Amino acid sequence: MKKGIILLIVMVAFLGRHANSHCEVPCGIYDDQLRANLIWEHFVTIEKAMKQIEALSAEENPNYNQIVRWVNTKEEHANKIQEIVSQYFLHQRVKIKEKGEEGYDKYIEQLTTCHQILVFAMKTKQSTDLASVESGRESLAKFEISYFGKKLDHHTH
Repeated sequence: MKKGIILLIVMVAFLGRHANSHCEVPCGIYDDQLRANLIWEHFVTIEKAMKQIEALSAEENPNYNQIVRWVNTKEEHANKIQEIVSQYFLHQRVKIKEKGEEGYDKYIEQLTTCHQILVFAMKTKQSTDLASVESGRESLAKFEISYFGKKLDHHTH
């Protein structure tokens, strides 16, 4: 019996650490602006990682361990952007509209800009080209205008 309880505690502790995305249960607890701010912060982190990778790679004796760590950081934050856009906005917050229905054009704009954010996040994984970060931020700004009615004021840059 004790083994079962210990196993249950270990499983809850392990699963609790990995349940960091918003649930897909319609709980009604949403903080859309927080999610947009997180996406912005992830792009800032990716930009920093790219600059560090470039700087470390240019050194006479590159520290490959640090380069790998920055590459992993860049990848991790790009994945987080993709998770927020997909799991939070596309799955839960952007509501499906049929052609001809009121709000359809706004729906298409939100789908398009979310897709752009996803693609630019993917592109940040593939290189250290800062243009992908900037394009991702521009797409996020367009999404914010469509979704919130204004571009949000991000204080991290």
